[in-house]
Amino acid sequence: MRIAIVGAGIVGLAAAHALLDRGHDVTLIDPGDQTARPTDGNAGWIAHTDIMPLASPKVWRNLPTWLMDPLGPLTIRPGYLPALMPWLMRFVLASSPRRIKASMAAIRAINAEALPSWKTLLSSLDLNAHLRENGILSVWKQQEAFLRTKDIIDHQRALGIGVDVLDRKELASLEPALRNVEAGVLFPEACHISDPAHLAADLKRLALARGAQHLAARVLAVQPDDDTIHVRTDRATKPVVADRVVIAAGIWSRPLAKMLGDGIPLDTERGYNATYPKGSFGLNRPIMFEGEGFVTTPLDTGDRVGGAVEFAGLDAKPNHARTSAMIARLKRFLPDFNADQDARRWMGFRPSIPDSLPVIGPSRRDRRIVYAFGHGHHGLTQAAVTSRLVADLIGGEAGKIDLKPYSAQRF
Repeated sequence: MRIAIVGAGIVGLAAAHALLDRGHDVTLIDPGDQTARPTDGNAGWIAHTDIMPLASPKVWRNLPTWLMDPLGPLTIRPGYLPALMPWLMRFVLASSPRRIKASMAAIRAINAEALPSWKTLLSSLDLNAHLRENGILSVWKQQEAFLRTKDIIDHQRALGIGVDVLDRKELASLEPALRNVEAGVLFPEACHISDPAHLAADLKRLALARGAQHLAARVLAVQPDDDTIHVRTDRATKPVVADRVVIAAGIWSRPLAKMLGDGIPLDTERGYNATYPKGSFGLNRPIMFEGEGFVTTPLDTGDRVGGAVEFAGLDAKPNHARTSAMIARLKRFLPDFNADQDARRWMGFRPSIPDSLPVIGPSRRDRRIVYAFGHGHHGLTQAAVTSRLVADLIGGEAGKIDLKPYSAQRF
């Protein structure tokens, strides 16, 4: 079939390969100038060991303190609050014990297939060199904060996730540059990739080499008729004609879904990062600084510190005072780190849904149009498994995962 994929971020690119594997003709439609797309500036984690939604007890414990600090881990720009209210109401509803339990089960279902799917995809394209299997570390400043996570750790172990609890001495041996932490957990099976932008570039290059086409355009509408689907863009006088369409444009998917009858509570968690010369942090593996709202990753292209959540929409200018505040907090844990050297600063638009589950499934108006967006903090993690689910849907095959929790119609 002729498949048009709206969006050439990490999810769209992975979907292109899954569909090429099935023998379809693929056209990627993407303007190519969206510098704030998460694909190019994320932390590079394949965090398949994660099981908790954003609407979790951990976040609610920290939320009052975070919201008091305009440069803290989570902030809402006052002028954006009215527009965000529908999302916030859904977030509150997603925070009930029953809903958290359901979200955890759905996150685990897709994350359990995430790493095997990536390994299959990378191996098939001879891109295994992008994978870094050195584990991921979570650290806590205070022992009592760590002890509050015991239930989560027990749950992860019950699901078969490897979890190694470390004391201060073991942490010092594992990461000598790290200071002012009292507890840590190593997830030895978690991993990261060389650099997210480089991986995306290789996936796109190989998709084109395999016969995919790329139209550099912004999609204005997706219009189904009896026999085909017309994808109208701002660059071509004639629409792209397809048998099936995949909408995988991240936050930019929202208006297209609305045209197709699906009002999805999709907003952007604006994330910030800074990338320093390689080796600047002196760390050996990615680290989550629990309660601080940021992570670090030793990418091949430099040491990246990133994270934080800012709700301010698509139009507000970046506030890199948030990046500076994050760097200052990192300095407390890495006293030997030279924070004054030059760094590349970036802000990107994570496509976030209140229950922390992506939208994967057919549109309300026409089952020939398939959604694959809203992955939030797990875009890279879940891209390869999402691509397989999309290919199964388009092929009319039953996949390994029940897609009901990810349906656009759940709203």
